Amino acid sequence: MAGSLQLKKGTKMHLAFDVPVGQEPQFNMLCTFNKALDESAFLVSAPMVDGKKLIPDESQKLLFKYTEGDESNIVAGYVDDTVKEGIRSYLKVRRVAEQRHFIKRVDIRMKVELPVTYMQDTWELNENGEVDWEKGETMDVSNNGLAIYMNRWFDVGETCIFKLPRLGSATEGRPALEVVGDICWMREMPKGSPFHFVAGIQLRFSGNEDRQEMQEYVAYVKKRYKL
Repeated sequence: MAGSLQLKKGTKMHLAFDVPVGQEPQFNMLCTFNKALDESAFLVSAPMVDGKKLIPDESQKLLFKYTEGDESNIVAGYVDDTVKEGIRSYLKVRRVAEQRHFIKRVDIRMKVELPVTYMQDTWELNENGEVDWEKGETMDVSNNGLAIYMNRWFDVGETCIFKLPRLGSATEGRPALEVVGDICWMREMPKGSPFHFVAGIQLRFSGNEDRQEMQEYVAYVKKRYKL
């Protein structure tokens, strides 16, 4: 876990109950950040629901979203206590390893399952002196990001190289495309799923040429799969 939350007291945080993978959480509750207790816990005000303070079940995972500049971040945790400070009561939230980081984007995510491979240059080399790529599958794609099913856990902020597959013919399709992206969030998949995890990826581009190649690839996906 990357240190305690460095937020100002009184920072607004939108709150949602966690939902299954593929569903969008509804951030329809509001609380305020009070302070970080340590690297794994912080205090927030209790949000109001139907005129009453929310006292969530300790087994219910909650998502807390806050904004810093143009970036939105989400931390996940469970309420494990109520702490009184003077006349005020606060929820003590115990963070879990999952953290998500989003950059505002206007492009549309398209749900499509494509086989992908991924790797990090720091992985151990095989007997041929090369890095073995691992297999995954896209959940959605966009001009600036991907959501990928995979069988390896990464920490938020880690950088990976991804290879998107060739699509269509050599004359009318799109060649395989290698892209670089940062891990924005990681989640475990339900038991019985073909993959163990799903990750959100924010792509990185070295210039307009790289960005244009991804845009053309996504445009072909949209046309080919009628999305």
